[in-house]
Amino acid sequence: MDSPMCLVKNADGELCVEPEAINYLKGLKQKVVVVSVVGLYRTGKSYLMNKLAQKRSGFALGATIQSKTKGIWMWCVPHPEKTDHTLVLLDTEGLGDVEKGDSKNDAWIFSLAILLSSTLVYNSRGTIDNDAVEKLQYVNELTEMIKVKSSTVDEEEGEGTQFMQFFPNFVWTVRDFTLQLEIDDREITPDQYLENSLKLKTGTSKKTNDYNFQRECIRNFFPSRKCFVFPSPTTPDNMHRLDSMDEAELSERFREVADTFCRFIFQESRMKTVIGGHTLTGEMLGQLVNTYVETIAKGNVPCLENAVLAMAKIENQAAVVEGLAVYQKGMEDVKALFPVDVNQLSENHLRSETQATQAFMKRSFKDENGEFLKALAEAIANHSDDLFKQNKDASEKKCKDLLENLSAQGMKEGTYAIPGGYKLYCNDHDNIVAQYRAEPNKGVRAEEVLEQFLKDKSAESNSILQADKQLTENEKEIQAEKKKTAELEQEKAAFREQQAEMERTIENNRISQEKYLKEMKEKMEEERNQQQQEFNRMLERRMQEQKDLLEKGHKEKAELMRQEILEIKKRDELEREAKNQNQMVLMELLNRQAAGQKEQMEMLMRELNNRPHAPVQVVERLPQQSCILM
Repeated sequence: MDSPMCLVKNADGELCVEPEAINYLKGLKQKVVVVSVVGLYRTGKSYLMNKLAQKRSGFALGATIQSKTKGIWMWCVPHPEKTDHTLVLLDTEGLGDVEKGDSKNDAWIFSLAILLSSTLVYNSRGTIDNDAVEKLQYVNELTEMIKVKSSTVDEEEGEGTQFMQFFPNFVWTVRDFTLQLEIDDREITPDQYLENSLKLKTGTSKKTNDYNFQRECIRNFFPSRKCFVFPSPTTPDNMHRLDSMDEAELSERFREVADTFCRFIFQESRMKTVIGGHTLTGEMLGQLVNTYVETIAKGNVPCLENAVLAMAKIENQAAVVEGLAVYQKGMEDVKALFPVDVNQLSENHLRSETQATQAFMKRSFKDENGEFLKALAEAIANHSDDLFKQNKDASEKKCKDLLENLSAQGMKEGTYAIPGGYKLYCNDHDNIVAQYRAEPNKGVRAEEVLEQFLKDKSAESNSILQADKQLTENEKEIQAEKKKTAELEQEKAAFREQQAEMERTIENNRISQEKYLKEMKEKMEEERNQQQQEFNRMLERRMQEQKDLLEKGHKEKAELMRQEILEIKKRDELEREAKNQNQMVLMELLNRQAAGQKEQMEMLMRELNNRPHAPVQVVERLPQQSCILM
């Protein structure tokens, strides 16, 4: 992307997505790291984003008192340090624009920045004082602007804790900072400066509670915090041409802080994830933007759980299509060789099926009841059924054409109605069969087509035998018995051919069933581990917050947080137990389906074996690759 483009348009207080930007994201298959910048208008947010893009210009800086950025603008650039990742920079409309006069609109812009980013940069000017903290008023409104779950959550369960699990890392950048970083004549770091500014006061008065409330919100919602203090980049007279100034013209200290800030963002900003720990591609990010903005436009509150489920459905449907395409591509080479024997076709089928499942698993997530994996299995089964039929048809056609050509060359009609004609006929006939058997790569219908050929020639053979005056009646009976024995042997050969095909089908189904069950178990385990890691990170931050409160004399708040942590652990244990039970039920259901499918296949096999002549209709009733997950 050569320059930024508008992602979310803000026109007359109404938000809507820009189709061009969404289409761009739809084509972005790489994992994304999303960095948003928010803050009051005319505080230099766009300069920071251009710096992160490693460009001198791009996002509009502006040199007047008017806000330049409207809505949310996006710039996608290759990540400087993460190979095959895209850095998505979101520059948001300035908060508190007097020309706008709509704080609700500001709150939605702020909420969208949080929902979409993995790192949120809050940009302010001067110092982190009480006024600067209070200007982050939109943090207070987050529980009204964003829902975590679709069901109503009891207040006692701690909404802050739930929010903490998905909120981005928080970076506070203070521009035009002129103070000394000292407390009680002791030098401190920018991070310590931020933490000191967010320190809670002891006491229970209304004034103290009001003072603490905003800080508690920031501490609860943004457990990962970082601070950078920037001196003024240049003299006030030069600020209007900041975007055109060479780096060398900026103050050395400003450049040092800017470089440190960029390195931190590049190295510490994590990939964008959603509830459950699933990482997003640009395409999935675009789906989220659509869902959130459409929800806001309808006057509803964005719900993370619903948005993720909607995105998962779209992704899983696409994963089914992608998996089937992988299977079809994998079968193209063997399809070009039709007819082939059943083992060659089966080996290609199983290999392509494995590749298709792996492609599906790589893209899918939250397929908790296996609905989409089953859809893929059914699609593959239907396609493989068609391929196996095409292979049979190709084999049948090749074998019939071969016998027809051999018969035309080797059988001379009208030349066998002479004494000794039956022997001549048998020699020609046996020569055709020998040449037919010697022909390679006839496919899966070779014996069956030959059986039908012999049956079709039976009347002709018997007529020539009976008309041959050179043979005695006893010799004719002997020859008739030999022919009958040969036909029976061919029936047995055709039966063995069908039996081998059915046995391979049963084996294919067994392998497929085991593979699908294994893949599903591994996917469930992977997602469970992702969720547990996400939960552990949140719990660790919560426990650190409790420790800090205790060390700073807030015993009552620390005790309340300790009780909250216990409740969090208890709730997590119950949720994990419920999920484990659901997964056990699902796996048991799939195992029963597998057992039922196996029993059905074995019943058909017994039916085939109990028939004396291996009837074709039994084989035709058997699906070539019917999968257990259908």
